[in-house]
Amino acid sequence: MAHMIKTAGIDVSKPWLDVAIWPTREEIRVNRDAAGLARLIVWLGDHEVTRVGLEASGGYEREALDTLQAAGFEVALLNALRVRRFAEAKGRLAKNDRVDARTVAQFTAVMLEQVPPQRRRDLDELVELLTYRNRLVGWCTDCSNQLEHLRDRGLRKAVVQRQASFERERAKIDTRLADLIAGHGDWNALARRLRTVPGVGPVVSASLIALLPELGTLSRRAIASLVGLAPFDHDSGKHRGERHIWGGRARLRSSVYAATLPAAFQWNSQLIALYKRLIAAGKPHKVALVACTRKLVIFANTVLARGTPWTKSAPTI
Repeated sequence: MAHMIKTAGIDVSKPWLDVAIWPTREEIRVNRDAAGLARLIVWLGDHEVTRVGLEASGGYEREALDTLQAAGFEVALLNALRVRRFAEAKGRLAKNDRVDARTVAQFTAVMLEQVPPQRRRDLDELVELLTYRNRLVGWCTDCSNQLEHLRDRGLRKAVVQRQASFERERAKIDTRLADLIAGHGDWNALARRLRTVPGVGPVVSASLIALLPELGTLSRRAIASLVGLAPFDHDSGKHRGERHIWGGRARLRSSVYAATLPAAFQWNSQLIALYKRLIAAGKPHKVALVACTRKLVIFANTVLARGTPWTKSAPTI
């Protein structure tokens, strides 16, 4: 009889971890602390589990993921929406911590073709700075939106002061990002190469390094798909629907899209030509910009894959 491969699923919450095994139905709940994780590792070993799946949970999953990987388990960080759609397809409409753990375990066993590489813990500080910077940008935008509607002078003054404070804080974070990358030999070399692509500035290069460590190792189609910029078919019979992008790494996609806006109109001659060609062909503005964003990511992928600065004549990879 073939050896049965056991997979565990973990539902992560702030106080504890609910764990279930597939295809058997053993369950356990442990505290989300060092003692609980130590107990979990022993329990998983006793049940001969080799692969573990868990969903992203606002950062609460990080310690469990790192600890399990260090203990030698194959650990997959799963997209929560995909797991929920899987549960709905199975007719599993109930939702609680134990049910969710069983769903994650089954999803990991039957839907995951391969476990992604281990999480890059060396990128944590860079990711954290970028995350906080993104929050500051959002708060500045909120202030601008409020100022469009406020008439009271006192309220407007308070919002303007708050916005200025956020802008100063963002400038400090930008300095810390630059210093962090400059002080890391590998990141500094990557950033210098990426910034040879017109339109890729300090923040975008840092975002690509932190949020897309696969850059330069995959094909253009695969890297675009990871970012969520690969168009997918929507056809049925003779009907040929519009192509849409889907999924991917939304934070990174937003960062590169924001950089594409000026690049496609001012900084990057190839993106400018692409945008004009698509508009002339009748494509909507948003579609043309998404295509330019995808091309910018492909340009970045090319310079890292080739290990050389960007040149217009170099074919993309």
